[in-house]
Amino acid sequence: MKITLQNVSKRYKGRYALKDFTTELTEGVYGLLGANGAGKTTLINIFVGILGSDGGTVLIDGQDAKALGRDFLSKIGYMPQYPVFYRDFTVMDFLLYMCALKGIPAQQGKERALELLGIVNLSEAKEKKIGALSGGMRQRVGIVQAMLGDPEILILDEPTAGLDPSERIRFRNLISKFAQGRTILLATHIVSDVECIAKEIIILKEGSLITQGTTDTLEQSIYGKVWEVTANAEDAAELGSRYYVSNMKQQGENFSVRIVCDTLPAADAVKASPNLEDVFLYYFRGQ
Repeated sequence: MKITLQNVSKRYKGRYALKDFTTELTEGVYGLLGANGAGKTTLINIFVGILGSDGGTVLIDGQDAKALGRDFLSKIGYMPQYPVFYRDFTVMDFLLYMCALKGIPAQQGKERALELLGIVNLSEAKEKKIGALSGGMRQRVGIVQAMLGDPEILILDEPTAGLDPSERIRFRNLISKFAQGRTILLATHIVSDVECIAKEIIILKEGSLITQGTTDTLEQSIYGKVWEVTANAEDAAELGSRYYVSNMKQQGENFSVRIVCDTLPAADAVKASPNLEDVFLYYFRGQ
């Protein structure tokens, strides 16, 4: 399946939330990376049909998604940024309810729900009320409901918000398991969510597509703009006030300061190999 977004735009009160967004997606995991307010959720809401665009088209294998209607929507599994659960439902009751909404036959839905609960390690929680689950467990219920129809396209909006590091790692591993044979778009402002699992990273800033590519390609694109300086406390503080610092680590009496900037920040600065956090800071300096 090839998904093409062409010049997709959206305005709110005369201001662009999304401007001439164009990209192409195929099978694999894509990280949609941007600061809060960059337009990620607006883009997703347009894609899944919650929000109308002011311009542009979404094509599925060359066909207009709007013309495909329910045939297109049936291919999508969607987990919103703030999923709403019925807290008094048990996990299984909620999933069966979602199956009914998706038009999945009851027995088929139950079998699929049990299979997915096993994959996300929630089999023993199937009779628990959702209100009694931890945040990480509810997020896993969220991805199960998104996967019930075995969708070809999986859309996840800030899926790790509020999760602790171990739950975040578990969630990333789940996404990798579900990636084969489908297109996954994972929107986040947390670099580590997509650094290791994304086929490509799409960087969105103030509604515009800034750049897109593999992690290696994006990192190499800013080579020569990341520096490391060893400095005493006073000089490290001065560097921090003058430049964008992606990391500062104490080493004995001195500090190792990692700086993202276009020019040599200090006479003894040395070039460093960029990582994806450096790329993020480079494009979102000042935000």
